[in-house]
Amino acid sequence: MANRHLSRTIAMQSLYEWDFQDADKRGNLLTITERNVQQFAPGLDDPAFIFELIKGVEKNITEIDDIIVKNAPEWPLDQITIIDRNILRLGIYELIFAKEVPPKVAINEAVELGKAFGGESSGKFVNGVLGTLYKQLPEEEKLAGEAKEKEKKESTEPAAAKE
Repeated sequence: MANRHLSRTIAMQSLYEWDFQDADKRGNLLTITERNVQQFAPGLDDPAFIFELIKGVEKNITEIDDIIVKNAPEWPLDQITIIDRNILRLGIYELIFAKEVPPKVAINEAVELGKAFGGESSGKFVNGVLGTLYKQLPEEEKLAGEAKEKEKKESTEPAAAKE
């Protein structure tokens, strides 16, 4: 499993555990994440990305949840499964707030998490919500994301393929 994918998986597991607990009895998200990193990725070179994700989601959770409600109006937030809700939180954080990866990559990663850990229709649900959000992005952000994606592909292609 690639480091970034593993990092997103651990971030999602940590958010899930944190969200699953009663709001009044919630543990510290940072403590939960540290334990999950030790347990599930002890050899991970750089866990900083995991902590960036969970801190970003926690810091922006109110706005992220508002975005979920706005883009999935048929589903009240508390009726979305905990796993899907936290996959959406990660995806929205990466898509709207972090902007470190191209938008389509953020969506694809979230959909893959949904397929791997969610229910039968989780991947489609996550794709639908994030796809709706993607359509609302300014055109400049979409183009910048496509340029980043193209640049990354070209930098990882073997030299023979470039000729």
